[in-house]
Amino acid sequence: MARLSSLASVADTRAVLDRFGLSTKKSLGQHFLINDGVVERICNLAELSHTDRVVEVGPGIGTLTEALLKRSGEVVSIERDTDLIEVLEETCASFSDTFSLISADALDVQAGELPFAPNKLVSNLPYAVAATIVLDFFERFKSLESATIMVQAEVADRMSAAPGSKNYGAYTVKLRLFAKPMGKFSVAESNFFPPPRVKSTVIRLDRIAEERSSELTQATMLMADAAFENRRKTIANSMKRYFERTDPSFDASSLLPELFERSGIDPKVRGEALAVSDFLKLGEVYIALAGSRMIEQRSPSNQDPVS
Repeated sequence: MARLSSLASVADTRAVLDRFGLSTKKSLGQHFLINDGVVERICNLAELSHTDRVVEVGPGIGTLTEALLKRSGEVVSIERDTDLIEVLEETCASFSDTFSLISADALDVQAGELPFAPNKLVSNLPYAVAATIVLDFFERFKSLESATIMVQAEVADRMSAAPGSKNYGAYTVKLRLFAKPMGKFSVAESNFFPPPRVKSTVIRLDRIAEERSSELTQATMLMADAAFENRRKTIANSMKRYFERTDPSFDASSLLPELFERSGIDPKVRGEALAVSDFLKLGEVYIALAGSRMIEQRSPSNQDPVS
């Protein structure tokens, strides 16, 4: 049976790296997939078709990229490691009509720099920035309908966590403003070269079609960060500490009693007890109380992505 990716083995991966005089870079968190079965499961979970336009972050030597090119209509890959650009130009050479390559940090790439508006993100993401990239892409690339990504298992747990669970936090709330989990599977360390020291999970997230203003999105993210400033505290105490730390000149804590009363939220509960709809209520009331000053507080997307 023909392999979906001709690079998905230790021998083939080593051969490519040796041919270009390269080795994996620990500083960039490089762990290349070496199991064609896992590659196929990723493509199946993503439900790829030839009408799909896929963006991939961190293609490495092109192991998953080759499969994406076979299963979808077009692929643009964004690679930060400049040493791998020449490698990808060779390994993906037979797909020149449908493959585009951008040498850059994915977080710096703007929508206008892509050759098309992608509807799917499918990637074996660099684990150190995976959570940030997923939230950032759903927020910035409005055409994105789904993301099927390999991430560290504990990050996938946060992405799919339910209210009341230990993994539910500010990041979960922020991501759920844009997308919801639709399926996932675990991937053992032995499926990578070199094997990572952490467990991995492939998770699919589908965009939630919900219209809301950018102002409300920012306010809701702000409320999530404030509520989880100290997850062992009540939201009243956690939010008070958050605003005292982030902007001492603005006594937002004086607004908290009215914030809770008008939103119908019990100030004595902890952040993990609140659903995303509760955070949206808090965001709406906060806008009314704080006005334009809310926007000056901070940019939510730049905060710790996995809190």
